[in-house]
Amino acid sequence: MSAPPVLHATAQLRDVRLHYVTCGFTDQTTQAVMLLHGWPQSWYEWRHVMPELAEDHAVIAVDLRGLGDSSKPVAGYDKMTLAADLTELAGQLGLTQIAVVGHDWGGAVAAALALQQRQLVTHLAMLDIVLPGIPLPGMGDGLGGYWHMQFHQVMDLPEALVTGREETYIRWFFSNFAHNPAAITPDDVTEYVRCLQQPGALRSGFGYYRAMGDDAVAFAEAAKTPLVCPVLALGGAQSIGAGVKLCAEQFASDVRGGVIENCGHWIPEEKPAELLAELRGFLSALTYS
Repeated sequence: MSAPPVLHATAQLRDVRLHYVTCGFTDQTTQAVMLLHGWPQSWYEWRHVMPELAEDHAVIAVDLRGLGDSSKPVAGYDKMTLAADLTELAGQLGLTQIAVVGHDWGGAVAAALALQQRQLVTHLAMLDIVLPGIPLPGMGDGLGGYWHMQFHQVMDLPEALVTGREETYIRWFFSNFAHNPAAITPDDVTEYVRCLQQPGALRSGFGYYRAMGDDAVAFAEAAKTPLVCPVLALGGAQSIGAGVKLCAEQFASDVRGGVIENCGHWIPEEKPAELLAELRGFLSALTYS
């Protein structure tokens, strides 16, 4: 069976315009799987996963506020505001229930959405991310050991140093945070650079990091009421690894997952077949009330 076509669209929300891509949608679609990317990426990171997943589900991949081909407002990069964008988008599209899958910062936004909208989100999958404000037993702050977490929070300096050098900068991450750097080709990097060179894109992307203090407070408060929907937590063996599941277990009661072997941070691109198998198993019993 051939995969359904991938279709591009935009939605004008109250204070941001979101670009998104659908696959397997019809005029009657009210339930979907929502895919959320991380930094320095866009919806495009799901290119190997989306068509195959759409053989069984309606799928939507969103360019988050400030990234990809979405608009780039000055503010609003705390994860609860980003999640509120998606609630508004779901309402505009007539989606009443969604399973949400997020990688990197998209995983944090997915968790924020699940914690905010417990009737809307039926399933949550987090890929290679831990949440600010959720301590990991025996590990402390799971993000504290990454140098760029601190660098990106410095005001103005990262923009000044990276502008004009976007390709060199992000290629370093794709090479050094991957088990298989060849999984992200020069053409793929060119697409990500195209988005990062749009006016305001670097500032917006670094805003995801500058919001970490606010995120920590918000996640710690929201997690006081444990999440009860099923959670799939996967980490790359050469990246965060088992820390993702450990993090999810601190705020959710039904957690499965673990480690994807021979994989770094870029799970949807390094190991798309393995991720598809995990998602299909996780979503196989997907029912809507």
